[in-house]
Amino acid sequence: MATATTTTAMAAAAAESEPQQSNVKPGLRKPVFIKVDQLKPGTSGHTLVAKVLSSNTVLQKGRSVSHHLRQTRIAECLIGDETGTIVFTARNDQVDLMKPEATIILRNAKIDMFKGSMRLAVDKWGRVEVTEPAQFVVKEDNNLSLIEYELVNVVEE
Repeated sequence: MATATTTTAMAAAAAESEPQQSNVKPGLRKPVFIKVDQLKPGTSGHTLVAKVLSSNTVLQKGRSVSHHLRQTRIAECLIGDETGTIVFTARNDQVDLMKPEATIILRNAKIDMFKGSMRLAVDKWGRVEVTEPAQFVVKEDNNLSLIEYELVNVVEE
């Protein structure tokens, strides 16, 4: 019995000597929201709020024979904010969320290059959420997906 009391007293003393920790989980940080015009080729980890302007299904594959295989759906959606627009490639369940005039939050989005132009995508490590309607007007005359990029190798001498 004496050892249990001693152990409890030592644990209480150790708890008093350590600074009090809050209930915030380490590793979680506040998201930094960026604007569409800040997106650059080859970057990832973006969090942004955008409105869906249009959604076009470009691929719908699936086998009717085997029901256990998932159907693959891909849609190209034009999304934007008050700084510009970009094409977002929605896959499978993301396609259902891409309704015109919907406001979405993209978390951990990345830039994929397709035929020299930027496409925004969210893979399995990211998230697409529908949120309350945003109060901004989309700047439709600045489409970042229409800018064609070319990879240039620079030789240092």
